[in-house]
Amino acid sequence: MTMSDDSMLELFRQEIETQISILNQGLLTLEANPQSDQTLEALMRGSHSIKGAARIVSLDAVVNLAHWMEDCFVAAQSQIITLGSDPIDVLLQGVDLLQALSQVSEVDLLEWLAQKAEEFEICYGAIAALLPPDFSDRQATSLVPVDQSALSQSDSEALLRSADRTEIATVETIAIPTDRVVRVTAENLNRIMGLAGESLVEANWLQPFADSFTTLKSRQLELARLLETIHTTLANTPINSESQQVLDMARRKAQECREILTDRLGELELYARRTTNLSDRLYREVIASHMRPFVDGVQGFPRMVRDLARRLNKQVKLEIIGQSTPVDRDILKKLEAPLTHIIRNAVDHGIEPPEEREAAGKPMEGTVRLESFHRGGMLAITITDDGRGIDPDQMRQKIIDQNLASPITAAQLTEAEIIEFLFLPGFSTAEQVTEISGRGVGLDIAKSMVQEVGGTIRATSQFRKGTNFHFQLPLTLSVVRTLIVEISGEPYAFPLARIDQIVKLAKSDIHVVEGRQYFTKDEQNIGLIAAHHVLDLPEVLSSDDALCIVAISDQSNAYGLVVDQFIGERDLVVRPLDPRLGKVRDISASALMDNGLPVLIVDVSDLVRSIDNMLNSGQLRPIDVKKAKKGDDQKRLLVVDDSITVREMTRKLLQNRGYDVDVAVNGMDAWTAIRSNHYDLVLSDIDMPRMNGIELVKQIKDHPKLNSLPVIIVSYRDREDDRIQGMEAGADYYITKSSFHDDTLVNAIVDLIGK
Repeated sequence: MTMSDDSMLELFRQEIETQISILNQGLLTLEANPQSDQTLEALMRGSHSIKGAARIVSLDAVVNLAHWMEDCFVAAQSQIITLGSDPIDVLLQGVDLLQALSQVSEVDLLEWLAQKAEEFEICYGAIAALLPPDFSDRQATSLVPVDQSALSQSDSEALLRSADRTEIATVETIAIPTDRVVRVTAENLNRIMGLAGESLVEANWLQPFADSFTTLKSRQLELARLLETIHTTLANTPINSESQQVLDMARRKAQECREILTDRLGELELYARRTTNLSDRLYREVIASHMRPFVDGVQGFPRMVRDLARRLNKQVKLEIIGQSTPVDRDILKKLEAPLTHIIRNAVDHGIEPPEEREAAGKPMEGTVRLESFHRGGMLAITITDDGRGIDPDQMRQKIIDQNLASPITAAQLTEAEIIEFLFLPGFSTAEQVTEISGRGVGLDIAKSMVQEVGGTIRATSQFRKGTNFHFQLPLTLSVVRTLIVEISGEPYAFPLARIDQIVKLAKSDIHVVEGRQYFTKDEQNIGLIAAHHVLDLPEVLSSDDALCIVAISDQSNAYGLVVDQFIGERDLVVRPLDPRLGKVRDISASALMDNGLPVLIVDVSDLVRSIDNMLNSGQLRPIDVKKAKKGDDQKRLLVVDDSITVREMTRKLLQNRGYDVDVAVNGMDAWTAIRSNHYDLVLSDIDMPRMNGIELVKQIKDHPKLNSLPVIIVSYRDREDDRIQGMEAGADYYITKSSFHDDTLVNAIVDLIGK
């Protein structure tokens, strides 16, 4: 052989993967139709191909296993034996061994085979037992290993041709397309996608360049007309021959320039159209290269359903519709876990046992249907079963038992609302935990996956008739529709599918409760967060009276991110970040805008987690809505008290006196606000969690830039020792809360900062 052993082993593994699909699907088809000549022929050829490939790389255990499997299929073709469910179980064990082998690296392959030697012998012994004793004189132990050095060049080339072929088995038939397939790494595809996106951007630059030439042509035409006007004006005026020659030359040169410019402009416009068309075609072809037929991601499901049904003593048929539907390879990979969970659930406690189905007037064999298709520019996937469906009364009781709703509330829930509980973490309708189901995991992961890619999932059910799950997903993750916004002078992209709404909010519509800013939209309170603060970017002051807000959410929280401005919607070609960067917090990928500038695409799920963490740790600073107002001489105060009653009473008292008032719930919250915003004076209680008033005053007075900020301590403590302690810490006034009934507090404020 002219190729290295490692290369041949890799080709062998590729051949094994291809033929395993043939064997798995063929055996399932054979179980339903044991006399199918077409299926037996495909199975025989598949095992024969594995045997030949294994001979080339001298893997004797695989040669023997494939040999006995081939003999079984030949015997079945000759009607010497019939391959029913039990023999197929034995043959599928052999397929499982081959499947495991295909996952082993070249380095570990020989060691793995040595460890599995006994398992291989048991397996092809069991397969040999399916044949009559006189079917063949050959025994597995008598097979003579093939000398690899004796193989002809044509044998090696046969393996190469075999590994460069795609053979796809489906539930209904076994088809062998003739399309040639070349394996390309995901990294290579991502790089090609990035280059295609750049090509598209660069092509877009040509048309503005052509437009500038059109403008130049217009200016040149004006110049020619001006020369003609000069010529006409001077026609009746005597001028010397030299001046006349110069004027005629200028007219000729203008005419030459106009002709050259017209020709070149035509060529440039043609080139721009061709380049744009070529770049667009390249871009679409690269997008297509990211797509795989739906069947590629679900080939293992028929086998899974068959094995699970036999274990549960049920009769279940899996129908896969839309196998050739193109699906983005990344979405297909992410779909495997949620689809597996839903299908296993359907077989386990959706489809009834045969006797129960018969008693209910249903066919003894249950059906699970998996369908994929494109609709409305989206990928739609449905999983439907004709099982017992979901009992709404049982679900209500489960909701009550798990303390998710009170009995009164649960009784008022509609069936659609009840089904939404299925997607909550830890929720399960199974009566007991088994290997198959009942752990309360799966559907919440499915919903998280769907939200991550910008899709939706919903479930419907009819009691005693069946259940339906419907996924709606983007056609590709390689291109994403986004809203471009500006944050701290830089563009950022939010996937449109993850945006709840965008709002222009008047600053007067911002409310504050418990130190948290929020606004109300559609009867929902949405917390306000400065995007630059979460992303750790510098603040850019704006003179606009309205705030630009991007509303985002997860399953339990909704936030309004304040950005500098909205730029507009764009389709962006996603470019993965350099893997050396690791996971960049709050960012999922990058892209190029139409002008060639880079833009970061926000990871909304990660961003929501960052906001939650910052809120829980008290790191988030309030939005200073007054900074943008020019010439505003209203004095601004900060009231710090852990009692909401005292805070609100003080705030209203001071607002009625014309002051602008913010509040903080404790010393730590106040210290964060003071460092972020400008205040003319601070009023603080003493007894507060996390940081008390004395500590807050010391922090302020010890700070080189804040030590001139006036502080008034307002406390229930009226002992002289407490007063001395407050004044020694640096407070400018110490007032007891019993003084609220008179003007003592207001007079102290006026004394320090004026009205």
